[in-house]
Amino acid sequence: MLRGQKGFTLIELLIVIAIIGILAAIAIPMYRTQTIKAKMTEVTNAMSNVSSAVAAYYQENNQYPSALGGIGAIQSTLGVSLGALTRVGKMTVSAAGEITGTISGIDASTVDGKDLILIPTTSSIVGDSSMTWSWSGSATMPPAFVPKR
Repeated sequence: MLRGQKGFTLIELLIVIAIIGILAAIAIPMYRTQTIKAKMTEVTNAMSNVSSAVAAYYQENNQYPSALGGIGAIQSTLGVSLGALTRVGKMTVSAAGEITGTISGIDASTVDGKDLILIPTTSSIVGDSSMTWSWSGSATMPPAFVPKR
């Protein structure tokens, strides 16, 4: 009398390994993209804080601040505390109110050394000094890492 054999055949094991390989090939790049986006939040939060200070300056003086080069100048002129930024190599504010942050320490092959730009637009309605902001990136910045809003 033959007993039923227990276990997996070689082909079943190979199919399982192939399925795991396909899932890993899809999941690893997605995971890498999401970790880069998560690290980019430090840059976007710092730039958003500066945009609030630029908007307040514009409301009080009816003009943008003069060009500010460097984090120290931004902190002392606009009164915004940025703390110790590890993911922003350099930040500037142009005379037109554009805030440019150079990314560093996130991912050397994808976003490091590239610029993230926050562009202000003021209302054209007389008496309305509201301001909206839009995100942009340098020409080499991958669009997937530029915030939508």
